[in-house]
Amino acid sequence: MSEGPMSEGLEAAAAALREKFADADFAGSVKFEVEDEGAILVAGGEVGIDAGDSDPDVTISASLDTFREIFDGALSPTAAYMTGRMRIDGDMGMAMKLSQILG
Repeated sequence: MSEGPMSEGLEAAAAALREKFADADFAGSVKFEVEDEGAILVAGGEVGIDAGDSDPDVTISASLDTFREIFDGALSPTAAYMTGRMRIDGDMGMAMKLSQILG
């Protein structure tokens, strides 16, 4: 269960992810940790708030601004990772698939 209402920033990120994953063939699970906001879990084609009890295949962490730039196409996921603006923990193969979906 999430604690309280979702922030506007987190809601916007979740909406962007729903759009990105709508037609994607993605069988894994990924947690997007948005610094100072919370976390979003994508699993089984569903996008929702992570209650903290998930064990995703990969966790991607970044600031809300970094995620916005990635979702808007202004920043590639690879560039965000290489410049240290995004951290990846878990299955790197899964992260590469995500790069194609988000990019």
